[in-house]
Amino acid sequence: MIGKIALWSIAAVVMVGATVYVWPETTIRHEPGILCPDEPLQEEPESMAPWLHGDYMVTPLATYEITALVLSRENYYFDRGAELSPVDFALGWGPMSNQSVIDNLKIWQGPRHFAWKAERFPIPRREIEVAAANVHVIPATDAVRDDIDEVCKGSVITMKGYLVKITDPKGFRWSSSLRRTDTGDGACEVMWVDELTIE
Repeated sequence: MIGKIALWSIAAVVMVGATVYVWPETTIRHEPGILCPDEPLQEEPESMAPWLHGDYMVTPLATYEITALVLSRENYYFDRGAELSPVDFALGWGPMSNQSVIDNLKIWQGPRHFAWKAERFPIPRREIEVAAANVHVIPATDAVRDDIDEVCKGSVITMKGYLVKITDPKGFRWSSSLRRTDTGDGACEVMWVDELTIE
């Protein structure tokens, strides 16, 4: 009986993986021009009192609101953070919300990060670096989780909530970057999302 259950479990995982692999990714294209001109709005929180989310302690580091173009999205099911954050969005604003710029970049996501390369820079490299970010999205409610499912590459979204630090009794720790100018390890935003709107 255990063997049959295990085989069925493996088969289910393979089927889900195959479906995700072959299902075409929806992409929205836009006319050239900057769609999201404003930088993300980050402010000191009124309170830094933490709250529990299941077994996790969530500590607000800053209030955060961002309107950006989704450059890419990556779903997570099995990594250490998947229970909290089922998806990462690679987001662009300013020049990185301009289709004519994006079309000259190859953008992809890996394990909890995003990367890009260009044959020729459509804008200076530093402008690319400071106008895009990888965000670990933590939905605050089931309704936000449902909204996440509707977001695709090319969506323009607004998210409101907090940049946070996450800990748990087993030693897990995830802390958001608080700067838009950093790159590499530790540069991702960890965002508790109270509200998500697709423009």
